[in-house]
Amino acid sequence: MVLGTMIALKVIISNGNSDYPKGHPGAPVRIVVTQGESGTAIANDLAAQHVVANAATVISKMIKRNIVGIAPGIHLIQSALPSDEALIQLLDQKRIVDSIYVLPGSTEADILKELHLVTSLKQKDDLKSIVPFYANPRNSLEGQLAPVQYSFQPGTSTHDALKEMLQSFRAEVAATKLDAGYKNFTPYQVLTVASLIQIESDPADGGKVARVIYNRLKIGMALQLNSTVQYALGLRGQIGLSIKATQIDSPYNTYLRVGLPPTPISNPSIASITAALNPVPGNWLYFITVQPHDTRFTDSFTTFENWVALYNHNVATGLFK
Repeated sequence: MVLGTMIALKVIISNGNSDYPKGHPGAPVRIVVTQGESGTAIANDLAAQHVVANAATVISKMIKRNIVGIAPGIHLIQSALPSDEALIQLLDQKRIVDSIYVLPGSTEADILKELHLVTSLKQKDDLKSIVPFYANPRNSLEGQLAPVQYSFQPGTSTHDALKEMLQSFRAEVAATKLDAGYKNFTPYQVLTVASLIQIESDPADGGKVARVIYNRLKIGMALQLNSTVQYALGLRGQIGLSIKATQIDSPYNTYLRVGLPPTPISNPSIASITAALNPVPGNWLYFITVQPHDTRFTDSFTTFENWVALYNHNVATGLFK
C-alpha cells in the first residue's frame, strides 16, 4: 500500500507523552494495515493499541524518513516501543502474520497450498474465472505467479490473492522484454523455457541450458528433460528418474513428445527469464550435472554418455545427498 498524505492530521490519539522509553517493550499486539490506509490512520492505531505513546510523533518520523509504503496485512509488533523502534518493526515484513513467500521454482499447486494455510484469507479459488496475463489453451496460471513475498489484507479471497500475484508478475517482467519473445518463440513459449531453466540449472548455467533447449527444438530433437516428467508425476525434487517413468502418457513427457510442454512447469525467477531471452552462443545438445555445481555441456553423445557414467558413480557415492 501507499501511505496517504501526512498534511491534514485531524485525528491524533495521545496519552500526553511523546515517546515510550527504550528497553522496556511490552507484549506483542496485532496491527492490521489495510490496502490504501493512510499514514495518519496507521499512526492512530499504533497509539490506540499502546504500541507508541503518541501518534503525532510517529507521523513526524514517517515524514522525516520519507516512509511511503507499508505492506498491507497483520503486523505482529511489540507494545510500549519508542516510535523509531515501532517503525522498524512495522517495516519488517518478517513480522507480517500469514504472509507467504513464493519461491522461484514453486508451482501453482504449491502456491495454492500455501494460500490455503493463511487463516486471514477467504478460501475462494475459482481458478477458471482468472484470466492469465499470457493467454494459453489451458488457461493455466503456471509460470505467471511472481516469486516474491506477499501479504494480503485480512478477508482477501484466495481468488483475489492470485489475481494480485498475476499483477505482480506483470510488473516484474515489464523490464525483461519478455513481451517481445525471442526470435520465433512467443512470450509464453519463452516463459515455458524459463520454467525449465529454473528447475534444470544453477543460475550461472541458465544461458547455456537455454541454448541446449533452443538447439534441440530447432532440429526437432526431444528435450528429454527429467523435470517435465517429474512435474507430471508430482515427483519434483527427486534426483533420478526410472525408465518406466519416461514412458508415461503425458503431454509433459518430453522423452516421448517433441517440443515444449504445454505450460510452464514452475514459476521462474527474473534471472531464469533473462537467461531464456539471452541464450549463450553454442552448439551444445547435451548437458548433465555430474556433481553439485558442476554442469557440463557438449554436442557429442559419446562424451555425454561418459558423463552419465560419472554422474551415476557420484550418485552411488553420495555426492548428491
